[in-house]
Order: sequence, then structure tokens, then C-alpha cells
Amino acid sequence: MNNRTTFRMLAVLLLAAAWVPWHAHAAERAVMIATPAVDDPKAAGSAQTLVLSGGCFWGVQGVYEHVRGVRRAIAGYAGGGLNTAHYDQVGTGRTGHAESVQISFDPAQISVGELLQIFFSVVQDPTQLNGQGPDTGPQYRSEIWYGNATQKQIAEAYIAQLDQSHVFRKPIVTRVDALPGFFPAEGYHQDFLVHNPTYPYIVYNDLPKIENLKRLFPAYYVPQPTLVSNVISR
Repeated sequence: MNNRTTFRMLAVLLLAAAWVPWHAHAAERAVMIATPAVDDPKAAGSAQTLVLSGGCFWGVQGVYEHVRGVRRAIAGYAGGGLNTAHYDQVGTGRTGHAESVQISFDPAQISVGELLQIFFSVVQDPTQLNGQGPDTGPQYRSEIWYGNATQKQIAEAYIAQLDQSHVFRKPIVTRVDALPGFFPAEGYHQDFLVHNPTYPYIVYNDLPKIENLKRLFPAYYVPQPTLVSNVISR
């Protein structure tokens, strides 16, 4: 574990008391939002991928590892180049990357729209610009990285639908962009929530997301997480 991760954990310990009220309020706001009016119907076929950015990738990965139909969720970086796709460099906020998760899913069990419904309901606050909770900077921005025209259409239509219905008190700032490339994060970041369930950061910011997934999406929730395998060690 590198110095930046160690520093983050120390900061969490020192500021935990201040974060608890913020987090409790955020957890109470988690509600089931409307299903997408535009979606791809579920149908048998080969695995598909969708890349999402919604703050620290520990929590995003942790949520989707508990979603039915998700075959693998890999923590990584999107939006910048290969040479700077490293945790310390991405953490400066100057590489163009966002901490992201590449979701491989079975299109017969879950659709792009359903993955996005979970994304907007329990994973992140889509109205927070360049940050999530205690983390600030463009590397923690909210973004949907589409891999084809259908994913782009579904994402843009859903954001418009949610904005028009005023489900959130502020406008959605989630970006929708073509995926330029995805780079898996260092090995110690993979399955971080599962391996470190008592870390204060995980306890205060991420475990309640799993509980909200279980509460709001019981038909999608699976208790045994699907862990990453065969990820390049970096």
C-alpha cells in the first residue's frame, strides 16, 4: 500500500467524527428512482461491459460486485493515457483520469438501464461536481463511459428523464463520454471493500451503499460478492 493510501486512512481516522453526520444524511437520501424509459431489453448474448465513475472506486466496485448478472467489476482508471494511469499520478487530478469501474455483465440478467438505475440510486450523488463525499477533485467525478451508440442513447435519455422529473434537488452533473480506454488499477485496490471491511473510510462511506442496494434492489442483490480474478498486478 502506498503513501497516499496510508495518508488517506490516517485522515479518515482523524476526521471520522466529522464525516459521520454527513454520511448518515447521505444514506438517508438513498431512494429508489424511476426505471429508465429508454433501455436495451434483456436478451441472451455474450457478456457486455460498461464503465462508470462515481467517486472512489472502492465503493463503486463493492456495490456492483453484489449485483445479480455482474460477472466481474474491475477498479481502474478512464479518461487519460496509459503512462499516467497510476494511483499516485491520478490522485493529483491532473492526468484526465477518473477512478472508474469496468463492469462486465450478462445482458440476459441485467440491462444497461438497470445498471444505471443502481448507479443513480445508491452508488453516488450525481449532482456533486468533481467529487463524492469527502473526496474532491476531477479524479472523483461522476461519469458514464459508453462503449457504443446504444449505451450513449440510454445514458443521455436517462439523465434527461431524471432531470425533468426533478428527482434530485439540483441538476445532474454526470458526464457522458465515449470510453477512450480503461486501465485496471493496482492489485491492492481490487476487492478493497471485501478485504478491508473495518477501514473507517469503508465503514462510513461504502458499507451503507451495500445496505441500500440490498434494501432498495432486493431482486438484484446477491450476498456473495463476485470478486476480481486474473487482474494484472501493477
